[in-house]
Amino acid sequence: MRRTLLMIPHEIGGLTVLGFGWMLIALMIGLLVRLIVARSRDRSTWGQAIAKVLTTEGVVWAMAAVAIVVILPMVELKNLDGEPVGMAVRGYGAMLLLAVGSAVALAAYRAKRAGMDPDLIYAMAPWAFFGGIFGARAFFVIQYRRQFIGDTVMQTIGNMLKFTEGGLVVYGSFIGGSLAVTYFLIRHKLPVLKFGDVIVPCMFLGVFFGRIGCVMNGCCYGGRCEEGPMTLHFPPGAKVYQDQLYDGQLLGFAYDADTREITSVRPGSLADEAGIKVGGRLNEISNDRSALADAPRTIPAEDVRSGVIVTVDGRRHRWAPDQLPMQALPVQPAQAISSVGALLLCLALCGLSLIHFRDGTIMMVGFGSYAVLRFGMEWIRVDEAGQFGTNLSISQWVSVFVLGFSLAGLLWIYRSSSATALRSEASPNH
Repeated sequence: MRRTLLMIPHEIGGLTVLGFGWMLIALMIGLLVRLIVARSRDRSTWGQAIAKVLTTEGVVWAMAAVAIVVILPMVELKNLDGEPVGMAVRGYGAMLLLAVGSAVALAAYRAKRAGMDPDLIYAMAPWAFFGGIFGARAFFVIQYRRQFIGDTVMQTIGNMLKFTEGGLVVYGSFIGGSLAVTYFLIRHKLPVLKFGDVIVPCMFLGVFFGRIGCVMNGCCYGGRCEEGPMTLHFPPGAKVYQDQLYDGQLLGFAYDADTREITSVRPGSLADEAGIKVGGRLNEISNDRSALADAPRTIPAEDVRSGVIVTVDGRRHRWAPDQLPMQALPVQPAQAISSVGALLLCLALCGLSLIHFRDGTIMMVGFGSYAVLRFGMEWIRVDEAGQFGTNLSISQWVSVFVLGFSLAGLLWIYRSSSATALRSEASPNH
């Protein structure tokens, strides 16, 4: 796990990097260089160059300025006192960019091989990217809406915008990206099914890199398992570590969620050494923040470890951060399995594309195959609870819907094509 690749400091030389600081100055220098290039290329006056650049690129430059001054400072990391210490460049975000770039490049290559203009792929790429990001984040925020609520409206919005730290649902990206691309194709009167056959296999190449980002971020983790060559261990900053800590696993005991009775204690564990016995009643597991007072204020609050307090039968047991395990118990490599599965699906669909099928076939087969893959993956992952009174997670329910949609789509494609062929044969001019 490598959640943070690089930390951009809050300020350099007494001037902030974000907001009205170094990054905005760099943007203004970039705009000036762009104006100089535009003026020298067309040999126009400064007024003409400025008018041309602002007319064609003004929105992009303005969006970049708004991002630097308003949006990026909102996602800056804070220390324990709530003071900004810098912006993290996340491993998940880096892999997300790699996922998008690789998917677009493969789609352009496939479009060219299919006799289509690859420039259309580059033109629709921003639609797919922003639609996919919006859909993926919206799906996650709606699903886990309570954890994004902050003390203020701006803090809540800032929490929702931190998508480079994880919290993107693949199904949401498929829905948002597909709707955005479909709108682009219909608007430009382009064949939706034919382009779908080109694009869909490439989406799974993006999933391949995206799931590697999940390993780096420590999200989308698998269930607890015995130690083995393929198991994964995550450090204290990972969600799986916190989950195992606060359900007692990491401390070495298990309890009944309804009665809160201690059902087992692992020999030699922290709980065993503390004298916790089977049959005791768990009163509370809580965060011990007493060590935070002496924690450094130069690092983000998320990097500061806290202890834990466990109360059993009215007796409190306290463990400081340095007394807790340095890594979580082994879990199934769900992210790696999903990543490899997505890559194999991408290669299989690219191979099927060499066979002549009716337009839309590859797209529907891709969606249906991923639905089956994702449904099975949910039995390995344990980070989503059952929904609608069942043991099926929300992703499994969506998988059922997507599989049904894909099968219905295939049936429509082949029935409509057969009907067209029959009408053509019955035509008197045939």
